[in-house]
Amino acid sequence: MFTEPEIGIERMIPKTESRSTPLALISATSSIHPGILGMVIAVLAVATGAVIQGSVGLGLGLLAAPILALIDPRLIPGPLLFAALGLTILVSRREWPAIDFSGLKWALIGRVAGTLLAGVTLMIVPKRDLAMIFGALILAAVALTASGMSWPPTARNLILAGFLSGLMGTLVSIGGPPMALVYQRASGPRLRGTLSSFFVIGATLSLIMLGLVGRFGMEELIWGSMLLPGTLLGFAISNRTAPLLDRGYTRPAVLIISALAGVMVILREVL
Repeated sequence: MFTEPEIGIERMIPKTESRSTPLALISATSSIHPGILGMVIAVLAVATGAVIQGSVGLGLGLLAAPILALIDPRLIPGPLLFAALGLTILVSRREWPAIDFSGLKWALIGRVAGTLLAGVTLMIVPKRDLAMIFGALILAAVALTASGMSWPPTARNLILAGFLSGLMGTLVSIGGPPMALVYQRASGPRLRGTLSSFFVIGATLSLIMLGLVGRFGMEELIWGSMLLPGTLLGFAISNRTAPLLDRGYTRPAVLIISALAGVMVILREVL
């Protein structure tokens, strides 16, 4: 969840009366280029995001979602979530021995609470205001962390991080930074494995919700399957890049990507 491979349900693109099939992409009109070239660019965007997330633990949605939205809005949120789910499963399997299962349960408790509160919040607070607040909070957290402050993965901090992740993921489509900041001082495998396991459950719940409201069916499944080559390519490359980041570069990468996420949230609402 692009999240983080996470794409907020409230950011769903309304369906039109005429629903073309994925194969119609060959003749579809997009903001970048129609047809096969557009799909190639989409797959490459997913692959690049998958390299980042497979190496750091988050970043797929941050990079790929804006590009896919330009190519064809039908590629988000469901199809990208499906492709991201595949990546998080692969990374979870690769880093399985390092996953912090004891911490994961606390984060998931917070995640459920944050997601539920997000639904209520959407009805009473303008989403634009929330995006600005969350973006500023992410940047403030990154600045404080860079200055030496830390939030160890205690039960309290994990519940809070999971809560903020569920809230932000649903409201502004970026829920990875709170969890990443809590685990920033963990080893690379532990950070990637725990975040990926957290995102597996989050993405699954989001896809189920999308299906219940009619926004993830056979057509979206086919679109998502067409993005999977990018997921597989990015994951394969990350098998080589992740060990490089584990030489002391994982924490700086987490801070940089989290800061970019904060800036992205703010700019998306300002521009």
